[in-house]
Amino acid sequence: MFKTLRKFMKFSGAKNEKMFKLSMLISFFYAMAMALRIPAIMCIIMGLLRGEEITKYILGSIGIMALSLVVSMICRMLSTMLQTKAGYLCAAEKRIDIAQHLRYLPMGYFNANSLGTIASVATNTMENLGDVATRVVLIVSGGIIETTAIVIMIAIFDYRIALVSLVGIGLFFIANSFMQKAGTKISEEKIAADENLVSIVVEYLQGISEVKSYNLYGKASKKLEAANVGVGNVNTAMEVKYVPYQVLQSAILKLTGVAIVATSVLFWIQGSMPLLNAIGMTICAFMLYTSLEAMGAFSALLRVVDMCVGKAQDILDLDTMDIDGNEIVPESHDIEVKNIEFAYENRKIIDGVSLKIPEKTVTAIVGASGGGKTTLCNLIARFWDVDNGEITLGGRDVKEYSMNSLMSNFSFVFQNVYLFSDTVENNIKFGRPEASREEVVAAAKKACCHDFIMELPEGYNTVIGEGGASLSGGEKQRLSIARAIMKDAPVIILDEATANVDPENERELMAAIAELTNNKTIIMIAHRLKTVRNADQIIVMSEGRIAEQGTHAELMKLDGIYRTFVNSRKKAIGWKLSS
Repeated sequence: MFKTLRKFMKFSGAKNEKMFKLSMLISFFYAMAMALRIPAIMCIIMGLLRGEEITKYILGSIGIMALSLVVSMICRMLSTMLQTKAGYLCAAEKRIDIAQHLRYLPMGYFNANSLGTIASVATNTMENLGDVATRVVLIVSGGIIETTAIVIMIAIFDYRIALVSLVGIGLFFIANSFMQKAGTKISEEKIAADENLVSIVVEYLQGISEVKSYNLYGKASKKLEAANVGVGNVNTAMEVKYVPYQVLQSAILKLTGVAIVATSVLFWIQGSMPLLNAIGMTICAFMLYTSLEAMGAFSALLRVVDMCVGKAQDILDLDTMDIDGNEIVPESHDIEVKNIEFAYENRKIIDGVSLKIPEKTVTAIVGASGGGKTTLCNLIARFWDVDNGEITLGGRDVKEYSMNSLMSNFSFVFQNVYLFSDTVENNIKFGRPEASREEVVAAAKKACCHDFIMELPEGYNTVIGEGGASLSGGEKQRLSIARAIMKDAPVIILDEATANVDPENERELMAAIAELTNNKTIIMIAHRLKTVRNADQIIVMSEGRIAEQGTHAELMKLDGIYRTFVNSRKKAIGWKLSS
């Protein structure tokens, strides 16, 4: 229990840990204020037993109770506010830390781990830490502190009763430790079930078009329903698992109260305890363990807290790429790939590739699917690190650059464009948040998207749906190009940027790309002949190697992959249905 509390507070960060500790200190004063109920009760009893000046004793008791009430209210308010603030700040800050950490992980991590798992850690796990963990820490720590304060107050009147209380508390914590151990497996199952549910929900939403197209409602919804039922079952199983231990804890506390009453009566009969103290201790027996019993019930969730901290920490402990490079501004933007190799899960994707891309030239990469085209571009931009070999930008190994200084040299336009659920303006100036509205409009005009933006309900202030769901494919692509124009990086990587564009949008899109790529170093992955034939060099990738390299004219002289590619495209263009 205490190990989990320390683990959570350490995980929460230095500033939040200080707030938690300050909250616990204030909780101690709250507990001492609550413990003043004992002398207040004793004061009343004293007046009743003596039968004289009872008004004085009543007024004294009221004074003590008033002090207890005021101090406890102030302390409870301050303690709760501090713990709540620390808990929610911890969740918010760790979400940001995880997001920042994910930014510097190799892209292979995202291939190996489903989006649902990552989303679950960022949502369910952090929600548990911000809400459940804070409540658990508040009640568990408060229960321990309040019980400690009451035992101290009892010890002032009679140390023997305090020892009886400590024996009961010891037995309680032994039962609680067994409950914590028993909950390890079921807590793991709960976290796994939560992750599975989020993963399936994300998968269902991402594939909703396929679900509709292939009428997969029954199959897909059954899978979702099963995951939902699974979460319900594991939560029920967790409650069932903990109930016997909670009953045992409650029984121990109740029996300890009985023992305190019996011991107090025995001591009075023997004459070793005044009647006043015996009555007072009997009353204390019924108020001693109230907070401890509540703590026992909530401490069952400590295993979940421990698992949540572990899940989040596992991501934060993942080895990132070496990002602590130098802030380098390259003298040129020549790119050189030197005999690089790269494998993913023991499958070699890039095998001994060497390539020179001079500054302000156009390099087109073509080849069959799975040939390594996209992987090569990802390695150049250092989304992954090569296993062997070297990639340089301006004569410096890309690993020498800090990640931010390296990324400032690249802009990307992908086949599948992602736009954020934000205004059109903010999506365009994503790479330059400080840009003015005039600069945004200028970039949009160059990308041929100003006109359709002005037709939106609120123009540049229109909030588009997540992923750009409210826009057409061509519109999203042009906004992506406007974003790249705004960044104005010297190296542009185009990954099938025009593959899924309809003919109506193609002319404007090509004009936008021409504006984007003017006087830049261009690396493009493309299948369209007219896109690649004017490139300064064409790279033909096959099975992770460069099979052919040269200009369009040079490659057409060879009886190779590129020539076959061109001829097949020509046949496809001339193909038509016969009547």
